[in-house]
Amino acid sequence: MMTIGWIIGHVIAIAIGISLGLIGGGGSILAVPTLVYVMGVTPKSAIAMSLAIVGTVSFLGAIPHWKLGNVQLKTAAMFGLSTMVGAYAGARIATLPFVTGTLQMVLFGTMMLLAAVFMLRKHPQIDPPPPVREPDLELYPKPVCRYCWLWLVSEGLGVGALTGLVGVGGGFAIVPALVLLGKVPMKQAIGTSLLVIVLNSIAGFLGYLGRVNLNWELITTFTVAASLGIVAGAYLVRFVQARHLQKAFGYFLLAMAAFIFWQNRTELHSQKSPRRLPVGQVKLASGRAVEPKINRRSP
Repeated sequence: MMTIGWIIGHVIAIAIGISLGLIGGGGSILAVPTLVYVMGVTPKSAIAMSLAIVGTVSFLGAIPHWKLGNVQLKTAAMFGLSTMVGAYAGARIATLPFVTGTLQMVLFGTMMLLAAVFMLRKHPQIDPPPPVREPDLELYPKPVCRYCWLWLVSEGLGVGALTGLVGVGGGFAIVPALVLLGKVPMKQAIGTSLLVIVLNSIAGFLGYLGRVNLNWELITTFTVAASLGIVAGAYLVRFVQARHLQKAFGYFLLAMAAFIFWQNRTELHSQKSPRRLPVGQVKLASGRAVEPKINRRSP
């Protein structure tokens, strides 16, 4: 049934696709809170569903790059396999009982906050932007590249584990890693990163499969809406300056991170302060409080 939350969630899904088309990121970092706070999906299920959604949309985005020859299979295999191992392990850890949905959302909000800080700290360019839009690498630490392949594999494990644990796709870290560690040209790094995200998402999703509830109908409709948005974003990129959009997106992430922290703060407080029952009452499994019956022997 179409409800207001369902409609708003799918409108945001289109915006997520536009974001992917305009700035090349922001897919899972917007999909998870939309599924949780707008569409009422539990955090663990939302993370698993977002992996299926972002993986499918990234696969569609990788097709034109593949046709243009902008995908390096060897690098994608080396980096992608390490992210897959990390993503599957992170997803299995996330399904353990001690990893609660509240903990996952707090970690997710932390990653959202870090992404916002990095986006807002980038200094605006005085010179006109180049004709080919390229991600800014000025804040990425310069690696010691005597063993660059080892750095690439280790970062792949870390990005993958983060993906499986909290659902962050890793798009903000994959492109710089491919350029600086894998020595991949920028055009090919963008196309190769989409393939890495696909592999990453598949492994993380398999780690959740069978352990959380999945709404396949919602996954399908959300993916279709995001796919329509990515087509629109690819068209609008010619008219919108990515630098200005990136700043606005960074402030939006700050607001979303603050909202997530506040929501989970109130939930943690309610969990730590259970309602006390009056003296002499016990709580049944159904949650109803009753007074226990006492058998009194007659004199």
